[in-house]
Amino acid sequence: MTPEEKFWQMFMISGNMDAADSAKYKTGIFGFQVSAESKGGDAAGQLIHYGTSENALALVRKINAMQKYFIEKSRLGIPIIPFDEALHGLVRDGATAFPQAIGLAATFDTSLMTRVATAIATETKIRGIRQILTPVVNIASDVRWGRTEETYGEDPFLTSEMGVAFVSPFERMGIVTTPKHFVANVGDGGRDSYPIHFNERLLNEVYFPPFIACFNRGGSRSVMTAYNSLDGSPATANDWLLNKKLKDDWKFKGFVISDAASTGGANVLHFTAKDYPEAGKQAINNGLDVIFQTDYNHYKLFIPHFLDGGINSKRIDDAVSRVLKAKFELGLFENPYVPEAEVLTWKDDKTHKALAKEAAIKSIVLLKNEGNVLPLKKNIQSIAIIGTDAVEARLGGYSGPGNGKVNILQGIKNRAGNLIKISYAEGCGRKTDDFTVIPAAYLSSSVNGKATQGLKGEYFNNVTFTGNPVVTRIDKEVNFHWTLFSPGEKINNDFYSARWTGELKAPQTGNYRIGLEGSEGFRLYIDNKLLIDKWEKQSYSAELKRFAFTKNKTYNIRIEFYEPVGTNATVKLVWNVGVNNDWKRKISEAAAVAKTADVAVVVAGIQEGEFQDRAMLTLPGHQEELINQIAATGKPVVVVLVGGSAITMNSWLQNVQSVVDVWYPGEEGGNAVAAVLFGDASPAGRLPVTFPLSEAQLPLVYNHKPTGRGDDYNNLSGLPLFPFGFGLTYTTFEYSDIKLAKNNITKTDSTTITFTIKNSGTREGGEVIQLYIRDLLASVARPVMELKGFQRIHLQPGQTKEMTFTVTPAMLEMFDKDLKKVIEAGDFRIMIGASSRDIRLKETLTVVE
Repeated sequence: MTPEEKFWQMFMISGNMDAADSAKYKTGIFGFQVSAESKGGDAAGQLIHYGTSENALALVRKINAMQKYFIEKSRLGIPIIPFDEALHGLVRDGATAFPQAIGLAATFDTSLMTRVATAIATETKIRGIRQILTPVVNIASDVRWGRTEETYGEDPFLTSEMGVAFVSPFERMGIVTTPKHFVANVGDGGRDSYPIHFNERLLNEVYFPPFIACFNRGGSRSVMTAYNSLDGSPATANDWLLNKKLKDDWKFKGFVISDAASTGGANVLHFTAKDYPEAGKQAINNGLDVIFQTDYNHYKLFIPHFLDGGINSKRIDDAVSRVLKAKFELGLFENPYVPEAEVLTWKDDKTHKALAKEAAIKSIVLLKNEGNVLPLKKNIQSIAIIGTDAVEARLGGYSGPGNGKVNILQGIKNRAGNLIKISYAEGCGRKTDDFTVIPAAYLSSSVNGKATQGLKGEYFNNVTFTGNPVVTRIDKEVNFHWTLFSPGEKINNDFYSARWTGELKAPQTGNYRIGLEGSEGFRLYIDNKLLIDKWEKQSYSAELKRFAFTKNKTYNIRIEFYEPVGTNATVKLVWNVGVNNDWKRKISEAAAVAKTADVAVVVAGIQEGEFQDRAMLTLPGHQEELINQIAATGKPVVVVLVGGSAITMNSWLQNVQSVVDVWYPGEEGGNAVAAVLFGDASPAGRLPVTFPLSEAQLPLVYNHKPTGRGDDYNNLSGLPLFPFGFGLTYTTFEYSDIKLAKNNITKTDSTTITFTIKNSGTREGGEVIQLYIRDLLASVARPVMELKGFQRIHLQPGQTKEMTFTVTPAMLEMFDKDLKKVIEAGDFRIMIGASSRDIRLKETLTVVE
């Protein structure tokens, strides 16, 4: 292979191969994330273009056409690997949308996860996709992280078991899985891709295990690196992480890919490479095998050192061999094409939709049920459904469109039929906008004597507007957030100022608020009079003042802004013209609807996602006031929470009777929620993350090490609102008769622990039995408790069942002071319970020399 051909086997992109441009691929490529037909715009400007609107048959034909080109027209005839995302369902039209990953984790049911993964893998393979950039097995160590929804929670054991259950069916069916983001994607403050400085012990104990499990037990043949840095080195170019640990110590034989566009992060994010070619060189030499970019033309940024010998040739050969090995293992050389018949046969199959409903039901967590308000009484004649999340049917991040999504309102109507009156009020929604960015239609400036839409922007490479601007341009709006780059190529990244001038035309008459939002260091002049002055660099704020506008009158406007540091520079020109901020009226209308019903179901949600971390965990907007005003009607209130992470509830929890967390429940979510509310199914989901009382407690996880003093603050408990593993049911369970088959074992022995569980209530229901272990005395500090097993069961009223857990040597292992995996002699507390705080049975197991 030529150096150029080797490079292209190490380069993967999101996009299409158009016939007119096919010649540029004559040297081959690793693979494509195939996009839908272009509707304008440049894919390079997007993170990833999924093309979810393209049907399965069209996708198959496109992949076959692309495959045919590379096999017949490229010199070596090497097939491609079509890849995609499949976090909780393939992100394609016609694919089933299952509950979000955090919801699947809340089932505590690996057999269900295996069935869900098998369904997703089937829908993936018939479309010709042979690699998925999934699952996310990062530990959600801080629930402020916006991507908590994509994970399996805070616990390494639960994450490992769910991860293995997910990847195994894919790998068995010939689809490469890509656990991500290696190795930790959340840093201080719960912020996405923040730098981490974890020592090797913490990595070994908490962050590495899920990846190792996916590789060794699940068979994952790929892994994706994180955007952030580990101990000062970008994860994408970290020799210790990728070469020494992953490939040398763990003997990983698969291939390592970067996250989208992260290879260049060494210079634009972490400033550890002078340019893109150097960033590529560092990444490949330090263990990366495949560069993942979002556009074909990005190859120019990275190819130079592949051709001039700057990258170690043996390292290139190793990377290419890993890629080709996977292509051979997938059978792409022998069978490169996707049979169209399989798509046509499968398209009418409904079994996966039924599975989506089952998974949604099993994911739902009942957090409060005062007075047994749930399940809803059979004599209820009317229900008020309140909240926009009741009708939105949100699926969560990395989702396709779903098949016939059923929202919560519709699900309740489906179940209620004509026997119960269902009323709906939207309430205040998740977000209340007090102001908005001034649109370009109301801004103008003069260019060569001609009026043009937008303001004239002048940019200076100093903070005093001295000399001539280095860039002059027309900016349609003043709505900027410069984080990774400066405002322009000629403008300093860390020391610049900007001035915008032009005219503002008022669309209506009135006394409105106008101003600026952003990182301070800004001024606003109207008709040469200073209206806003936040010139001292201090913080981020929104500063608006009243101004009397006359319809169609134009006003001279000038904005000044400077940035002396170059991080998180934001400036927005805003006003409240046209903002219909009537949340109080909407809450009053919702309360009026609630008064007419026997019970009110308030559906409230959070806003989160990739690069949408949450500083506050309260319900956004005015939803908390909505809940309290509905509760003030005196009607029983059930709050249904939609979201993928923890929520604080201090201002309203005591005022409502019931709280149900449904996560993002997938396309059958509405029917599933209705089944639980009406008692057709009993909730038995459990929390895979700890819910804190307050953000002040974070990070807060159940499996922390012992403290030198205590857990409490002088003005707040150290205990959570809802602990890891928590969840109520519609019945009660009694645990009894715990027995260890052997109380004393050697370091190589296993033993069994048996006990009895009884459904002591009057309704059938499910329980998640959890096994925790604590090392009572060790040579290094060990967690106060660690989840080491779980079983989900379903019992009829009065039914008793004998349960068994096997305690294996692997459950007792630890890393000693030299980071060697050992089992130390001594006592281990064996704990059986319904959550990490609700331990019902205990025994002591002794390991002897």
